[in-house]
Amino acid sequence: MPGLILYDYFRSSASYRVRIGLNLKGVSYEQRMVNLVEGDQRSDAYRELNPQGLVPMLVAGDTKITQSLAILDWLDATYEKSPFLPADKDQRSAVLAMATLVACDIHPLNNLRVLKYLKGPLGLSEDAKDEWYRHWVTTGFDALEKMAENAGGGTWLVGDAPTLADICLIPQLYNARRFAVPVAQYPHLRRADETASAHPAFAAAHPDKQETHP
Repeated sequence: MPGLILYDYFRSSASYRVRIGLNLKGVSYEQRMVNLVEGDQRSDAYRELNPQGLVPMLVAGDTKITQSLAILDWLDATYEKSPFLPADKDQRSAVLAMATLVACDIHPLNNLRVLKYLKGPLGLSEDAKDEWYRHWVTTGFDALEKMAENAGGGTWLVGDAPTLADICLIPQLYNARRFAVPVAQYPHLRRADETASAHPAFAAAHPDKQETHP
């Protein structure tokens, strides 16, 4: 297996997910930071590597994988340690539903390029932009809390081992707190977050632990 290179940004939720996944698999990798705030993702050099101009991107030899869920799927298919999906079909579907709620329903409405478009071409104020962010996160978390409750308990969102659902949740909670989204009313989400904070793979992936963050 060739060495892995992760094109990353310390506060990117999607990149944060992949760092967690790599750590859970126990895989070493080289980080190459792409500064989203300064626009490095739009440079000709990066677009040559990744035409979409987004992070994360994982490179393994001649293989380039974009989109966090595709990267996590590749990692899970490549490394047996700490599977991201339960073997039980009902738990598997619950995990996938929770993970995609975060990755497909909450996050795309609130990533940096959307927030910049709201403030720039659409002319929203800072307060209006932040309210947009909080609205969509709260709407998603309200549903996710109920889904976690219906999943039957455990120390994580589904059961007693970290899954793809937790990999997606923890970065979203980190960014939700940055935007002052209230989370006290979500005991199941907070329980998973507390469990993750004590887990080395999640702790090492935290944005504040990245050596190259500003």
